[in-house]
Amino acid sequence: MLIGIDLGTTNSLAACFQNGKVEIIPNRLGGSLTPSVVSVDENGQILVGETAREFGYLHPDRMARLFKRTMGTDKKYTLGEMTFSSEELSAFVLRSLKEDAETYLKEEVSEAIISVPAYFNDRQRRATKQAGELAGLNVSRIINEPTASAIAYGIGESGTSECCMVLDLGGGTFDVTVLEYYRNIMEVYAVAGDNVLGGEDFTMVLTEMFLNRIAADQKIMDLRTLSNIYKAAESCKREFSRKPVSLMSASVNGIIYEEKFSLSEYETACLGLLEKLRKPVEKALRDARITLNDLDRIILVGGATRLPLVRSYIQRMTGIYPEYSVDPDTAVAEGAALSCAMKERQEEIQEVILTDVCPFTLGTEVISGSGAFMEEGRYLPIIERNTVIPVSRSQTVCTAYDDQEWVRVKVLQGESRIAANNLKIGELSVEVPKGPRGQEAIEITYTYDINSLLEVEVRVVSTGLEKKIIIQDEENRISDQEAEERLQRLQYLKQNPREDEENVYALLKTERIYEEASGKDRTVIEEAAASFEETMRSGTRLDVAKKRQELLELLDSLEKGESARLLS
Repeated sequence: MLIGIDLGTTNSLAACFQNGKVEIIPNRLGGSLTPSVVSVDENGQILVGETAREFGYLHPDRMARLFKRTMGTDKKYTLGEMTFSSEELSAFVLRSLKEDAETYLKEEVSEAIISVPAYFNDRQRRATKQAGELAGLNVSRIINEPTASAIAYGIGESGTSECCMVLDLGGGTFDVTVLEYYRNIMEVYAVAGDNVLGGEDFTMVLTEMFLNRIAADQKIMDLRTLSNIYKAAESCKREFSRKPVSLMSASVNGIIYEEKFSLSEYETACLGLLEKLRKPVEKALRDARITLNDLDRIILVGGATRLPLVRSYIQRMTGIYPEYSVDPDTAVAEGAALSCAMKERQEEIQEVILTDVCPFTLGTEVISGSGAFMEEGRYLPIIERNTVIPVSRSQTVCTAYDDQEWVRVKVLQGESRIAANNLKIGELSVEVPKGPRGQEAIEITYTYDINSLLEVEVRVVSTGLEKKIIIQDEENRISDQEAEERLQRLQYLKQNPREDEENVYALLKTERIYEEASGKDRTVIEEAAASFEETMRSGTRLDVAKKRQELLELLDSLEKGESARLLS
């Protein structure tokens, strides 16, 4: 079975196409969104999603989140006695989604199309693919998130040509994609974005506003206090989707602070972040060689676009009323699932030919100039950014020194004219005959396909000698043996049993609400928790499920009741 997966910074989810429609796959707790959070409990057991987040509120030093932002880097996360890479943490989330899908579909799930931000570079895309493989999935395609969203919105279904801009502001990344639909062809013209701008940053603004209001120093706070403040800021931010004034309440050093914030003052504090949305929009329009007047639609996706201040800013910036009719949290997964249906050529789906672009310029390092003005370390672009893929481009260079025996080709990705400022993603060398500088010509050919796979071929013109490599990020590439060892390690680690998840989640949530409560509320929680634990020991599965539901309803009512009291 093939499924579509939106592996998000804040939340992840899976979807499939069956019975003639897209179906969002529920997770083990019955929700559609699985928080991209991983924790390790005191027994060394891996927790994922809501359960991991609840555990993390109590033990923030044993929780990892936002690891999508460090995909493809050497960043390590230490949780208890264990250390993980971003790919391994993402693999836990993907494995959880895979298990949920198999339970829902009642069949094995072995293949997936996974979405990534359009502005992810080569290393980040390969890290995502590796995470899927570590989770036991064959990643048949990596699809750009805005392209998936455009598919979900049914762009072009009216039968007319449409030029659209998709703005995807998720938990941790911002993507802008300009595309056109014409006669069953969806052609991407340009992509731009910011991989460190998202809803999490808007939450941090509220966190800082709260700390400034109560005159508290973040540097001397413990992780748990900061975690609770951040959680309160997230709730406060969500309230702005429904009302112009939101209240934030959090405990600091045993004192409960309550502060009200207006949407207008929050928007003022967020102006710096909002202005960051402008540059990628302008860059995408410039690269697509169009103006705002050429756009038929602007589409918003990603959970952060629920914020009224984001929607109003985009409307003011573009002069176009943006669309957000499809659930911004599920649009990417829905589009990925529709891509699965197209791949399987399901007859209910009209096949769309997708053309994408290379998000970054690909090139190599050269020595430029002549005579006394030779400059080393310059960047020679070979495939310019936003070139439609698949594509093959060649450049011819010559030897730079007398009696040179080897030419080393560094494969680079980026936009700087200085080679060292760009990302090195591979390298190969080729032997050349000795002679005066400039005598030997070397043809360098880059071929980039729809799965972001780059093939580099170097040919010495005089001898016909050729060397070819498929770029796999040689600096961070792991051997087949190491990959197998990592796979076995992840499979060996104890992940929380699916059938126990609901009970573990309920108990962790009980612990958190109890710590946040006081007085009679604590007594009520303690009695309900004790009754639930007794039922777990001696009751039937049905009894446990009933008692668990009663406990969760109590906890939700206490939490909502507290919020209502504070806002009244």
